[in-house]
Amino acid sequence: MDDMRDEYIKAVTVGKGEPFGGEVILENNNPRWRVLFRQEADRISSALGNTALQIHHVGSTSVPGLCAKPIIDILLVVADSSDESSYIPALESAGYTMHIREPDWHQHRLLKGSNPDVNLHVFSENAAEIERMLRFRDWLRSNENDKLCYENVKRKLAKRSWAHIQQYADAKTAIVDEILARSQTEKYNTD
Repeated sequence: MDDMRDEYIKAVTVGKGEPFGGEVILENNNPRWRVLFRQEADRISSALGNTALQIHHVGSTSVPGLCAKPIIDILLVVADSSDESSYIPALESAGYTMHIREPDWHQHRLLKGSNPDVNLHVFSENAAEIERMLRFRDWLRSNENDKLCYENVKRKLAKRSWAHIQQYADAKTAIVDEILARSQTEKYNTD
């Protein structure tokens, strides 16, 4: 299974992918992450204008009190993420580099920024993953128990050695799915 996942990672990586090869470094929550997100959101908005339909701070750096890799995750929604010519050149001019192209997974694109470190996730409007990412973020912001549960799993997994950072992300899938299921159940119980 790991070999298949490694092959997939190689297949979707644009350019030369560098193996990660180590433990994941997590930092305690830093209020500066929200400031850095705002600066990057302004840069993205300036570069894309109306092409940027939505820009959201997602991932662990967007959840106050949650430890995280010191990389700002940003969700960018465009009309059609497969139409790379409509947004990639402008983002590259703004300092981002294309890193991942996943046409079979919600037409996901991942660009990297380096000052600060940013993972810019691009999806087409109405992609199901948008709602999932925002629901997970919002649930962790409002549910202390699940935030602590998620942090405990992250800290345990971070101590392992990973060939690719995506393997660390994949290893968190079970807890993310569990938390999302709880969030959905509680939502229905309060409606």
